[in-house]
Amino acid sequence: MKSKKKSEMKQETIVEEKTQVEAGEEIAPVDEMTEKNLRIAELEGEVAKLKNDFYKAYADAENMKKRLQNDFESRMKYRIQSFALDILPVIDNLERALSSESAEGESLRKGIEMTYAQLIEALKKEGVEVIEALNQPFDHNLHHALMTEEKVGVEKNTVIEVLQKGYKLKDRILRASLVKVSE
Repeated sequence: MKSKKKSEMKQETIVEEKTQVEAGEEIAPVDEMTEKNLRIAELEGEVAKLKNDFYKAYADAENMKKRLQNDFESRMKYRIQSFALDILPVIDNLERALSSESAEGESLRKGIEMTYAQLIEALKKEGVEVIEALNQPFDHNLHHALMTEEKVGVEKNTVIEVLQKGYKLKDRILRASLVKVSE
């Protein structure tokens, strides 16, 4: 409390002296103590300014640190996205090969099934999942309707056929499901 009053008094003295100089009045010779008080007031002002600058720089550094941390976490979370997008057509082709009914190549079919299972498991470990669509309510965020069909006994806006599976990486959509929806 005393230091605040002292500081205010010093500033008042400075203002009074400036006013006297501007008015052309003569100022009494400044004694050594007054000079020191003026210098102290000036230095206190500089300290306050430097403290303010320091706090601003510190806040900027903390904000940058948080922004970089969030950026790093996001990159780590979605690091496999481009790879997964490149692999999805391979999965589609494997599924097509498995859906064909051919008695001739039973060992080939078995090899394709094993490759398909390993690939799906590797993607699941990285957070890539199939978007379940069949018999689900149509959601434009997850599904892309290519056709509509009126079907008896099925609720309106329900997915009745999946033409191409959709996939998501954690909480991000990689590819929407291509579906047929009931009217």
